[in-house]
Amino acid sequence: MEVSLRVDAERHLLTVSYSGDFSLAEAQSTFLNLLDTLVEHHLTRVLVDGRQLVGHPEMLERFYYGAFAAEAVNRTVSCTKCAVPTFAYVLEEPLLDPNRFGETVAVNRGMRIKAFDQLQKAQWWLGLAGTE
Repeated sequence: MEVSLRVDAERHLLTVSYSGDFSLAEAQSTFLNLLDTLVEHHLTRVLVDGRQLVGHPEMLERFYYGAFAAEAVNRTVSCTKCAVPTFAYVLEEPLLDPNRFGETVAVNRGMRIKAFDQLQKAQWWLGLAGTE
């Protein structure tokens, strides 16, 4: 998996772009780097663009990623006293689960997250509409 991070301090936004083959281990590792960047730059919103990712995550992988992400966010917020970030993921099927199982797992564990199939909807949900 390839990842690029772009910080927009003015809008308190981190834009993350993923490409390549999906790997749960890599997704978890890069998620921790993403959290470090959030804390370092005092950012509160994350727009993850994974439309260039390929793969077919199993249901269990979706569960593990959602639980891992929520746990990592909760730990980071608790340890650093940073603001609770909001995440919008933009994906395409089959990475995007039509039932949003991974999203549900993360939300049930306290994470502010929503998955979308369109970039504009994700931007609107993050409060970025009309600011590009």
